[in-house]
Amino acid sequence: MSARAAERWRARGLAAFAGLILAFLMLPVVVVVLASFTSTSYLTIPPKGLTLRWYEAVFSDREYIDALWFSLLLAIVVTAVSIVLGTMAAYALSRRQVPAAPAISGLLMSPLAFPGVVIGVALLQYYSLTGLRGSFIGLLLAHLVITLPYTVRTILASMAGADPEIEAAARVLGANPWVAFWKATLPVIRPGMMAGGLFAFITSFDNVPVTIFILGTRHMTLPVKIFTAIEYGVDPSIAALSTVLIAGTAIFLVLAERWVGFHRFA
Repeated sequence: MSARAAERWRARGLAAFAGLILAFLMLPVVVVVLASFTSTSYLTIPPKGLTLRWYEAVFSDREYIDALWFSLLLAIVVTAVSIVLGTMAAYALSRRQVPAAPAISGLLMSPLAFPGVVIGVALLQYYSLTGLRGSFIGLLLAHLVITLPYTVRTILASMAGADPEIEAAARVLGANPWVAFWKATLPVIRPGMMAGGLFAFITSFDNVPVTIFILGTRHMTLPVKIFTAIEYGVDPSIAALSTVLIAGTAIFLVLAERWVGFHRFA
């Protein structure tokens, strides 16, 4: 077999393998979407009849709507704070002579090394002593713990492409530190900030292992609401709600790529 033929077969094999992986990832999504249109009161694949009544049931359920709005509010606030703190940390670690910078960077990344359940149990114990359990501030702080690693890491990667000499030149020409950063560095690291913000938003919005331990009776996030609902059985309304979330996430990613251009960051 010639080298060209071997290369052709290798490419076909890789394409087939990639296709299998894609099918494995997409098949559950297809199943959920199809199940959301079934006319029966239980999940069936293929669906027996087509109906939109499960979508109507979801959008008419006040508990689901309230949980959705609270999840969005929490994720938006967490994302904004995580971007600000992540930018400050990344800038300090990359531009300043911070003592023990590798140790600090490792500490910021450490939540990725622990299972979410471990973090949730630890925060449950701490929040029970401090009275933060069930509060919005408590949820915000908990979600910052699990989202900061993403914002810090992506912004640190972007900082590598920002020339510190340009910012220094702006300072020499009379710009104050904030203006120099805004004009010289921020445009370069903006894709990294937005990518980190995207990771932070998705991580916060979808989180269950940490959130379920520290939620109180006043608030309920949508993922936790879904998780508690399926404990008593899965009906097509859960599939309909999941389909809405899948569609919303897909639209959000397409718009984010169009506006920000994450391919440049990659």
